[in-house]
Amino acid sequence: MFNKIGFGYIFNNTKKAQHILEEGIQLAKKNNFKFSLTELTNTYGIYMDVAGKSDSANYYFEEAYRLSQEYGFKGLEAKCINNLGMFNWNKGHYQEALDFFFQSLKMNELNHDEAGTGNCLNNIGLIYQEMNLNQKALEYHRRALKVREKYNLEQDQIASLNNIGINLKDLNRIDEAISTFKKALELAQRKNNQIEYFRLLDNLANAYHVNGELELALQNYLKALDRPEGFEGDEKGMFSLLNNIAALYNETNAPKLALNYANKGFDLLKKFPEKELVGSELYLTSAESYYMLRDFKNARLHKQQFIVLKDSVFSKQNAESIADLEVKYETEKKERELFIQRAELAEQKLTIQKKNFQLYGLLAFAFILALLGYLFYNQQKLKNKQLRKENELKDALIKIETQNRLQEQRLRISRDLHDNIGAQLTFIISSIDNLKYGFDLKDEKLTTKLDMISQFTSATIYELRDTIWAMNKPEIQLEDLQLRISNFIEKADAASHGVSFEFNNHTATIEKRKFSSVEGMNIYRIIQESINNALKYAEAKRITVHFTSENDHFIFKIADDGKGFNLKTSPTGNGINNMKKRAYDLGATIDLYSSDQGTEIILKMKNG
Repeated sequence: MFNKIGFGYIFNNTKKAQHILEEGIQLAKKNNFKFSLTELTNTYGIYMDVAGKSDSANYYFEEAYRLSQEYGFKGLEAKCINNLGMFNWNKGHYQEALDFFFQSLKMNELNHDEAGTGNCLNNIGLIYQEMNLNQKALEYHRRALKVREKYNLEQDQIASLNNIGINLKDLNRIDEAISTFKKALELAQRKNNQIEYFRLLDNLANAYHVNGELELALQNYLKALDRPEGFEGDEKGMFSLLNNIAALYNETNAPKLALNYANKGFDLLKKFPEKELVGSELYLTSAESYYMLRDFKNARLHKQQFIVLKDSVFSKQNAESIADLEVKYETEKKERELFIQRAELAEQKLTIQKKNFQLYGLLAFAFILALLGYLFYNQQKLKNKQLRKENELKDALIKIETQNRLQEQRLRISRDLHDNIGAQLTFIISSIDNLKYGFDLKDEKLTTKLDMISQFTSATIYELRDTIWAMNKPEIQLEDLQLRISNFIEKADAASHGVSFEFNNHTATIEKRKFSSVEGMNIYRIIQESINNALKYAEAKRITVHFTSENDHFIFKIADDGKGFNLKTSPTGNGINNMKKRAYDLGATIDLYSSDQGTEIILKMKNG
């Protein structure tokens, strides 16, 4: 009873929970109640975790795990392993956390404790949620909810519904997400679960935010911020709430108010430095605020800090390691099932063997004949395979020789372009500058014309360098293309005034893609033309270049917040026609969307 009552108070009155749990632990020690002592120690670790005392939480989880092993309490051991996973998750150690969760899931299954699998399934879903694998996370959260509904675990159902809503929102299924959050809110109010109640308000507000209902979003954000006096639960959950409010104020063009809430988040980081990964979004949001306030130095510093933190979590190596853990768990489970099946088959085989001993002799004779036939067939197959390999090797050598010749020609042409045409264009610029400064030119039209020729020649040199860059590479990796586009954006950012640029890349977890030089150049030119159009005609204040992948496609999105144009009535210029032609050459699709809120260009091509 001490354990149940103390656990209930953890989520709405942490001080009372502490007093009850400590009294229960003393009572269990006094009466040598080993099971109660182990269970209360584990629950006390949960209290420490909710109260933000992560190191103390880890201590009590490990102590409970030691006691459960010493006394042989398998059910409690599974819970302790799960809680050790939660500790590692809160520390940002996702690979270790997922390993603990799978261990706990396996132990609960061995103990035939179906109700206990709910927490493990939920926590595995949370890890995939952190990795932005939302569809996979949604599958685990729904499995967890099904278990929790079957055993009427209403407090746990609140967390499952909250997580399902979060992933539905991230999958852009906003209406389903809002409905799920409202259902969870009603349950949280009925069960007086204040921690989940305030988390749900934050998530519901965020769903309204994504859906463009900004007034409803702000109301729910501020409601989530208005917590009772003395409420200390889930202070670490404030990072998301403060970041969401700051992002909303940025969107409503109030960067100073946004920075006020972001700075509250940074103050919280000082209190919980181990949660820097969880609070990483604050750096990106504050970077946007500083850009809006034209404080570019602080903007770049905060943006760089965000990139460093995200790169430390979502590396390809981590993603592959986590995938290996799941494979390891599934393999062990199948081997266990196979072992049981083999044992049953062995009994049946022994019975049949007594009645059909003579039949085995016939089968053995048939097997020998089949083996001889197989060996003859396999020998012939190997000969055919060897001939085929020899032909493939000849074809490969011819192909390599052809590629080498093409590469030599490509390098020779690029050298000629650089040494001859590049030098001549540079000479033209130098000659124009000498004319301007060597002679006292009074004709303003002539001076303007010379400036135009000089600018055009400079632009031609940049175009020539891009062409040489593509020609010098027999193939262009996605990383090369990203770097080239980043350099172009930096130049555009330096040359433009009052325009902010953002370059997002969400392709880190996919296999590296290589393009031919022609493909890479076409993609680069489309993005370059899109940005140039936004700068020249759209009067944009913000331009975004976004790389991502969806199923088996690459998606390149270029968006601005300019004045847009009417796609039906406005004449199609050479720039747009050229982009469509390049997309056609790539075997890709290109879509243009424009309104008075801005223009969006989406290039979509197959990954392979």
